[in-house]
Amino acid sequence: MASQRRRALTRIVAVAALAASTAHAQIGLKSPSWNELSEHDRQVLAPLASDWNHLDAQRKTKWLGLAKRYPSLSPDQQQRIQRQMREWSSLTPDQRNAARERYKSLKALPPDQKNEMRQKWQEYQNLPPEKRRELAARPPARPGAPPMHPPAPAPSRAPVPAPRAPGQ
Repeated sequence: MASQRRRALTRIVAVAALAASTAHAQIGLKSPSWNELSEHDRQVLAPLASDWNHLDAQRKTKWLGLAKRYPSLSPDQQQRIQRQMREWSSLTPDQRNAARERYKSLKALPPDQKNEMRQKWQEYQNLPPEKRRELAARPPARPGAPPMHPPAPAPSRAPVPAPRAPGQ
């Protein structure tokens, strides 16, 4: 009985070691370091340079796919992508995780709600820049929370005179 357990445990350890080495080899093959990228890829992905070696293989593959498609994009699309990469690279890890979660929740919405969100986004995009800056400065609303209203003006702190008795 003990020898069967030992053999089973040995098999499990061997399979785990093989799986780990295979995964490591795949990551090594599909996950080039920044210095291993082509000059074209480094130029396109330049905003991600400081983070590149810390990205997982899946994210690197995604970004490399974008770099391959980049020459076929319009100049406006190229500028938008460069701006988005710069903005992404400036986010903290917590902000990036929050953005990923928002993306997942938006992706999971039913089609009618997705259309409503697209319409609201388009309305926001059409606002004048100063109005967008004003809205961006507000704290984000929590889902399910009542809409935020401007705070009521604070009551005056001026001293109120004491009432006088008649004839004083």
